[in-house]
Amino acid sequence: MIAAIVAMSSNRIIGANGKLPWHYSADLKRFKDRTIGSNIIMGRLTWESIGCRALPKRRNIVISSNSISNVEVFSTIGTALSECDGDVWFIGGAMLYKSALSYCELIDVTYVPTQAVTGHVVYFPELRHEEWKPGPILELQDDPRLRQQCYYRRSV
Repeated sequence: MIAAIVAMSSNRIIGANGKLPWHYSADLKRFKDRTIGSNIIMGRLTWESIGCRALPKRRNIVISSNSISNVEVFSTIGTALSECDGDVWFIGGAMLYKSALSYCELIDVTYVPTQAVTGHVVYFPELRHEEWKPGPILELQDDPRLRQQCYYRRSV
């Protein structure tokens, strides 16, 4: 399976000033549970936002045109995918999502309460209805403020 996983506000905000503009333990736990044992692919800025440290028990891959120490780097998403066995999760950021969604069969979204965010704000790409079928919206059991929804690629 090739998929994207993201936490965003209802207005599609996914980051501000180089980091997540919120902290929800239930979302982080769900992210860990979904991605553990998988390949995770991220952009360079996301790599930097997590402290340039690999997330444990996952194969960490960064898409960048520059070499980066302590992590696998590929210059293109296609090359990275050709080197992956098993499930692949794209984990951000905005530029990577924009390029990676065409490879995905699933998008796993956690909706967080909309927050007042200032500074340099980044957004998740708008999903086209003709490409993506929304699944049911579910309340996260561990935190009723959060909602989870999967989107499935429509057959062409």
